[in-house]
Amino acid sequence: MCDGHDSSIGIHNATSLGGLGLAGPRAAHHAAPDGGGLFVPPVGDVARCTNRPPTQREGTLLHDDQLEHFLNEGLITEIVRPIKSGKEASVILCRANRRSTGEDLLALKRFHPLDRRDFRDDGLYRDGEWIKERRIRVALEKKTRFGREVQGGIWVNREWEALRTLWEAGAPVPRPIERTEEAILMTYIGDEDVAAPQLRSYEPDDLREAEDLFGQLMRAVELMLFCDVVHGDLSPYNVLVWNERITVIDLPQAVDPRRNRHAQALLERDIGTICGHFDRYGVPSSPGDLAADLWTGWTYADLVPEDLRGSW
Repeated sequence: MCDGHDSSIGIHNATSLGGLGLAGPRAAHHAAPDGGGLFVPPVGDVARCTNRPPTQREGTLLHDDQLEHFLNEGLITEIVRPIKSGKEASVILCRANRRSTGEDLLALKRFHPLDRRDFRDDGLYRDGEWIKERRIRVALEKKTRFGREVQGGIWVNREWEALRTLWEAGAPVPRPIERTEEAILMTYIGDEDVAAPQLRSYEPDDLREAEDLFGQLMRAVELMLFCDVVHGDLSPYNVLVWNERITVIDLPQAVDPRRNRHAQALLERDIGTICGHFDRYGVPSSPGDLAADLWTGWTYADLVPEDLRGSW
């Protein structure tokens, strides 16, 4: 079984955002480190990263420390195009520096400014986490501006740690490259012309392919659980399909089943949602039994020989 991540990382001794491990620009490890504004060009165009002011034709200047960090670290060389924008984050396709990242293209997930983020009540997902500093606990409970900053930092940190844990275990997730307190650079799924579609908009060719995709997802859920990670919001919206392989994305709400009392219910919901999607294609399943079997297997994992784990 892989080593599970510790949901308390950077939280127990936090006295500020820096104490959470979220403020330093070198919070991550990448292949080899080593400038100004970055441009997001209109879709289908490419604008190079440069310090000169943009013209109206070239697009909107993204002039902030978050984007400049990845350029200055020699990880990306230019912005290709926006990929998508959601309630809490947007994703941008970047041309990578192959010498430092080993990739040609990367996805940059930028979390929106605090006043644009649609923060849900994350008490369900934070259950079991302990923040030692009373000032921070109170700010989170009262949802002050500082509390929202901490909350946003926790979500970015949680996704980063989940991605690192799962990638190292061989789970089908993007490889995390580098992070700041408001953005994560990761491997991109798709090609330069089109991003991998979400499962919700992907139509399998036949029942065999649908069953194969379903099996891949159940294996991914099982591996994640054995790494002490429950996605917590798994749906056809955060699963990508490319070359008949699935990739699980969007993990800021992931929970540790060793600490979170709601983990079993969240696992059941995740599996029920996926089973419901594949039921449309005639893939038979019993979500209650699947969730119960996975939870029992995780509960008694130490008693199961390594070569017998992973029945999917």
